[in-house]
Amino acid sequence: MRRMTAILLAALMVVALAACGSSEQNQSAQGVIERPQQTESTQTQENPVEFEAAAQQSNDADQQENNVTENTEVPTGSNILIAYFTVPETDGVDTVAGASRVVTDNGVVGNTEFIAMEIQKNLGGDLFAIETVQEYPGSHDPLLEFAYNEKSDDARPELSTRIESLDGYDYIFIGYPNWNADLPMPLYTFFEEYDFSGKTIIPFVTHGGSGFSGTIRTIQSLEPDAAVIEAGLSISRNSVPNAQADVKSWTNSLLAD
Repeated sequence: MRRMTAILLAALMVVALAACGSSEQNQSAQGVIERPQQTESTQTQENPVEFEAAAQQSNDADQQENNVTENTEVPTGSNILIAYFTVPETDGVDTVAGASRVVTDNGVVGNTEFIAMEIQKNLGGDLFAIETVQEYPGSHDPLLEFAYNEKSDDARPELSTRIESLDGYDYIFIGYPNWNADLPMPLYTFFEEYDFSGKTIIPFVTHGGSGFSGTIRTIQSLEPDAAVIEAGLSISRNSVPNAQADVKSWTNSLLAD
């Protein structure tokens, strides 16, 4: 009888230890961003407004998938870089009706820059403006045509800004407008110039109805050794001026409890 009792107690201890080990393993797999300390901005230049020269047919299924704001399995890290691309559109733009720029206390900024600034407010990190040597047209129609021709030519515009070092960054937020249902061509230059292997890339996009289109898959193909988060943030250009709550909800979903 005593021997049977001892065997039963030993079996119960094995089951309890296995349950504890399983619980610890599940917790360690739920990696999310740890809140970093606020640091100085890497790049403080303002880029005013961007536009979307995207195709009018919207990819609703892709947009719905990429607007998911649930916690995503990403490795924890210390520092955040928030890189964004935007182009000035200086005429014929209604900053109130939600065309392509936002009026802030610090002046007029572009849609993507505004979202980047909101992400920084919530998570800290460094801002970096992706800028080109060439100047883009400031009027809407010429800018749309210029962007279309760049895509047709598979151009690689030369960048005028550089990231000094990626060593201190674990998370790379990358923002851009949806142009022609694709990445703006300077983003192709950007991804070809930097190796984000081992980093976590978190995309965000401003658009006129097409969401991400296929740009997240494009980033995955350009940076195959990085972890590219599919639950990025997609904001319609008409919603940008009032997007603070949406940005905060999304960034909170990326943070550890």
